Amino acid sequence: MEDDQATATDGQGANQARDLAQIAVIVAIGLMVALAGASGGRTAAGLGVHVWVAITAFVINWVVFVPSFAARTEHFYDLTGSLTYLSTTLLAVALGGPADGRSWLLTVLIVIWASRLGTYLFRRVRQTGKDGRFDRIKQSPTRFGMTWTLQGLWVVFTAAAAHAAIASETRQALGLWAAVGVAIWLGGFAIEVLADSQKAAFRTDPANNGRFITSGLWAWSRHPNYFGEILLWIGIAIIAVPALRGWQLVTLISPVFVYLLLTRISGLPMLERRADKRWGGNDAYETYKAATPVLIPRPPRRQ
Repeated sequence: MEDDQATATDGQGANQARDLAQIAVIVAIGLMVALAGASGGRTAAGLGVHVWVAITAFVINWVVFVPSFAARTEHFYDLTGSLTYLSTTLLAVALGGPADGRSWLLTVLIVIWASRLGTYLFRRVRQTGKDGRFDRIKQSPTRFGMTWTLQGLWVVFTAAAAHAAIASETRQALGLWAAVGVAIWLGGFAIEVLADSQKAAFRTDPANNGRFITSGLWAWSRHPNYFGEILLWIGIAIIAVPALRGWQLVTLISPVFVYLLLTRISGLPMLERRADKRWGGNDAYETYKAATPVLIPRPPRRQ
């Protein structure tokens, strides 16, 4: 019995050491992208503004992680993500000034998106009582901590092009790039908001308990909200392009990162597995899945 307990303790210690190593790698990757974004940008206290932004993104998440782990709750996770977007973007403006029209445009778009999404997700988790993704993760300090660190990296990566442009020494008048970017952002934002509101209304109807949504935008895509989010970050990157030079162009990884994260890592794969586990084998679900694209909207194929 004692040997079994010792083995379990050793295994837990090895897992925690691995988690801490991964946290270090995550932070290093975020700082490398921030250093690229800071190249040719303004500085503050000897560091590039973009580096300060990245440090702030991680620190905010670590600070909120401590009481969240103590209470074993994920209720403030998404809200903290939005707070991180807001804080880092406003910090970039404050340290990277004087701000031009492009800087203020990027700031306003990110503030609108982050405020809306964070409020929506916070209300949703409060109503449902929990987020099933965290059931096991929040029991481990290192695994749960890594999740909060990843959220810091998410902010650093997704807003990288915007933050680099805001703090860039290159200033150009708004033009065609900005017009195209705003149009794409508006389309993506509208799709995300509409998809979220349709799903929220569906869930509040008691008649839909235990059912899955197949109406509205959800008849055209199984994950229209994710499509909208990818689209709006493409718009942000397009607006930022004219202000980026040299190594700053690395920050255009932003929409690519959002796409890969949502379609290959934590978004679609996880939700698709959960849906298959819950409704797999159900004729209506299998028909819906076969007729409806997973991401990019199009009229569904009727079986």
